[in-house]
Amino acid sequence: MKEASGTIDAGKPFDFGKTAADYAKFRDIYPAEFYRKILNRGLCVKGQRVLDVGTGTGVLPRNLYSYGAEWTGIDLSEGQIAMAKVLSNDMDIRYAVASAEAPDFPDDSFDVITACQCFWYFNHAKTAPVFHRLLRKNGRLLLLCMAWLPFEDEIAAASEKLVLRFSPQWTGGGEVMQPIEIPACYLDYFEPVYHDEFRLAVPFTRESWHGRMKTCRGIGASLTAQEIAAWEEEHRKLLAEIAPMRFTVLHYAALAELKRKE
Repeated sequence: MKEASGTIDAGKPFDFGKTAADYAKFRDIYPAEFYRKILNRGLCVKGQRVLDVGTGTGVLPRNLYSYGAEWTGIDLSEGQIAMAKVLSNDMDIRYAVASAEAPDFPDDSFDVITACQCFWYFNHAKTAPVFHRLLRKNGRLLLLCMAWLPFEDEIAAASEKLVLRFSPQWTGGGEVMQPIEIPACYLDYFEPVYHDEFRLAVPFTRESWHGRMKTCRGIGASLTAQEIAAWEEEHRKLLAEIAPMRFTVLHYAALAELKRKE
């Protein structure tokens, strides 16, 4: 994932709050192996305070909650945070509406900061020193993403092509497996210590894949209701033609772990 905030969708506005309900239903799709990679690094476990930046509907805190870390999630979208609270009503997870660039926490508040599927939206010149300030000594910044591979998976390619027809400015397609790119400004504050990239066959039904695609930035977060309805009609027809009732879509996931410099 290499998108920078200034080049995303040629500046076309988007708001994931518009799709919060569908996001909650269809975006909790990371396989168990994805979470094992995090836990195998000794991160997000009991005894650690973790800040999940760009938490959305709280997918990361909710799925790792049972491992004992003390979680806080922040997101710019009031709708996403509202949905995160509903989905976490039986968990002791703190949520707040806040930006990555200006979170309201004291210095040295966290052992780990996570950013899953959102790092490319940050103003890195601002977030790098903020994350350094918020982390304790030897604290870790963990960046994560997962994306379908359209050049290796026919269903992903066909769905992506339809998104681009309705939303030609969308820059979220064309992914290939690659490390997470770390902007140079982070190297003043952090030392990269680990990265990993791996393929995942993620299971879907026609309905869940349709929902996953609907919640992408190029559709549910940016189109009008009329445009979304037209896309939905065409996408359902496409899937009926090319996809079985149950299938997998080839994705890749990547993580990058950075250690706080003193």
